[in-house]
Parts: sequence; C-alpha cells; structure tokens
Amino acid sequence: MFNTQTGLTQKVLIIDDNPAVANALQLLLSVHDIDAEIALTPQAGVKRLENDDRIALVIQDMNFTEDTTSGQEGQVLFYQIRQVRPDIPVILTTAWTQLETAIALVKSGAADYLAKPWDDVKLVTTIKNLLELEDLQQQQRKQAIALNNEKLQISETADLCGLVYQSTAMHALVSLAVKIARSDVPVLITGPNGAGKEKIARILQANSRVKSGPFICVNVGALPGELIEAELFGAEAGAYTGISKMRIGRFEAADGGTLFLDELGNLSASGQAKLLRVLQTGEFERLGSSQTRRCYVRVISATNANLQHAMERGEFREDLFYRLNVFELKVPALAERKEDILPLAHHFLGQQVLLDHAVIRALRSYHWPGNIRELENACQRALILGDGRKLNLEDFGIPVNETAGEHRSVVISEPSKEMIESILRQNHGVVAQAARQLGFSRQALYRRLEKYNIELN
Repeated sequence: MFNTQTGLTQKVLIIDDNPAVANALQLLLSVHDIDAEIALTPQAGVKRLENDDRIALVIQDMNFTEDTTSGQEGQVLFYQIRQVRPDIPVILTTAWTQLETAIALVKSGAADYLAKPWDDVKLVTTIKNLLELEDLQQQQRKQAIALNNEKLQISETADLCGLVYQSTAMHALVSLAVKIARSDVPVLITGPNGAGKEKIARILQANSRVKSGPFICVNVGALPGELIEAELFGAEAGAYTGISKMRIGRFEAADGGTLFLDELGNLSASGQAKLLRVLQTGEFERLGSSQTRRCYVRVISATNANLQHAMERGEFREDLFYRLNVFELKVPALAERKEDILPLAHHFLGQQVLLDHAVIRALRSYHWPGNIRELENACQRALILGDGRKLNLEDFGIPVNETAGEHRSVVISEPSKEMIESILRQNHGVVAQAARQLGFSRQALYRRLEKYNIELN
C-alpha cells in the first residue's frame, strides 16, 4: 500500500518459521496489493526492521521451535520489536490460541490477535485498517512536529501569555494575532463564551507597542445599562444618584495601554455613540462634566453575539462596527479543535495526574458547550473529588453519553452481549475495528469477550 505522507510503498513483515505459512500469507497480501516480506527467524525479522523504514506492520508467529506451544518465544520477539520500533502495529498469530493468552498479549500493546487457520477477509481487513491508521498517525506526528517547530519559532520572538494549544486552527489564529499586535488599529475578537477571547486579547497587548502600559478589562455585558457610560468614561461627583466623589473611567485608566471591551454587543445606543467618538477623536467627557479629555488607548473588543444580525435589527451601529472591526479574530469553539482538549486538561490537572482510556475518550467526545471554561471547571472538580493521581470519569461530572459530531455512534455506556456480538459481525470479527466503534480499547473489549464468554470465529 502507498503511504501518502512519505511517498513510499508501505510493507508488511511476516515473521514465521514455517515457509508454507509465510508464503501463503505473502501471496494473500499480494492479491490485495499489499507488499510483504518474509523473515523465517526472530533474529532475521528484527534485523529487517532495523534496516527498512518502509515496514509499517508486522505479522509474527508466537512459537518458533518445534513442539513448542507456550508462546514465550513470540513474547520475547514482540518486546524486541517494541525496542526497535516502539509504535509499529504488530499482529500476533498462532495455532495455539486461548482467550486468556490473547488478553495478556493485547495488554502488552499488540494491535490484534488472530488464530490459525486465519480468516482471509478478517486478516486483510485488519491489515488494511492498521496500515491506513499508521499512515494517518504518521501524518499527524509530522504535522505535530511541524506545528511545534512553528510554535517554538513564534515563542522565541513573541509572548504567548502561557496559551496552551495543539491545533492548527489555534496556531493560525495565534500567528495572525502576533502579526497584527504591533499595529494600533482596533481588533474585534469573536467566538463563543469561554473559548479564550480574553487570552487572545492579552496576547495582542503583550506584543503591542503599548505592552508596558495598563491592560484594562471591562465586561460590558455584566454592567447595568445606566452604568455603562460612567464605567467607560467616568463620572463627576453627583452625576447620578449614589455617587459622592469623582470616578475615573476605564478609558482614562487605560491611557497609554489597552482597553479590552468584552461582550460588546450589550453596549447601549448612547454608549455606542460615545465609544465611536472616542475611537474617532480620542476625546470624551466624564458623565456630568462638559470638560473634554483626551487619551491614547488601543481598543480590543470581543463578543459572542452576531453583530451583523444586530446591525440588521438596528441594535448596533454600523459605523461603530466597521470602526472596531478593522481586524477580526475568530476564536473557534473547543469542539472544533479537539486536539486542544487533552493538552488543556493536562495543563489544568497537572502533568502527574493519570487518565485512563475511558476518561480520554469521554473528554475528547464531549461537545463542551462551555468551552475551555467548562473544561477547567470539570478538571477542578475532578481534582477535588479524585483519589490521588488516578482520576475516574465520574470525577469530571460530564454526561458521558453525549458525544459530538462524528462521534455520535460511539458507545460509552456498558454494551450488552448482544450488542458486542452484533458489532463484531459488522466488522467481520476484527477486534481493533469493533473496539473503535464501541469506544473501547482492544484490551477492554477482550475483557468483555471473556466476561460474556464470546468466542472469536
């Protein structure tokens, strides 16, 4: 099979001491356009792996000495392969198969376990799936390496304010933010609540020409309408009921720095008019004062609202929108950048905390409507409720049966015997493929086969 990433043909290495078996396997694979080589001894097989990077999968026997059925030789070979190529998928084959042995070997990291005589359809399907998966993982590894190199280059010249990400979507956003940070033009940051809009604003400030100035943040959406103007522009004593002394507004406080206006879509019509004037002239008056004041402020605004629709309804000024939206930075929802979920979770939990496969699957499958803020809260909850370094799915408090997009078919809850048998039939008995559809690791599926006394045909 052709590797789309390297441009080379992927090869399968067959390690079996029986030439008849090895030749039969090689012929079967050649019929399906899969290039295969044969090694008749473990030593020859390991040497081939050391010298040929094109080998992308190994099929190995478990016994190499006549009248030996323990599988110990195969286990030794398996660990030798792991030392040479830690990530290469390995399919184990033997005529002496027991479910207990299969479970033990798969727990050691084997890709799958097939009994002799094998089912041709099942074996070819398994191999093609694993080769495609290996090709995809190689692409992902190379993309991750390239992304990390680019992140390193950016971090050497820019302050990313501790932003944690691994997705190409966020990398493109950060790269653009750093590029426009040194300009003085206003920036509008859009995206759902909790997605990290303020963090992007802080990156803009940290890499701007006013980075030594103040960074003043005001949540416009959290202020009562009658207080928004006083909050932004200040107020003289007695300007309204309850104010007994002069109050400095956020624009004055941000003079020489950056003012971050969050939830901009909730700004009143009067507040919009005054904000537009400040952006145009740099001038404003405190509430209750006729004295005109001037300030130099870099304005960054953010909203989760659709300002285009608000303009169509007459709720947001068109001239203000285009004044603020010289550059728009769109922060994607966490569900749209799943590569960031686990790095963020480890950041919130601490690197010493262990997560099992069920937790990892659930974290990646959940749609996170509250985005990063919800993930951080879930991690804080897990740290409080969890027992030491190992956290269970229940500690996070997320609905495990809710999945996102393409993961809707994943079964997170405990499947019945009938469901497992049905999914095995759908996948022609290929354990790796059935496990992925069920949302389990191969080890977990083998445990359930043993529990329900399900035999692999």
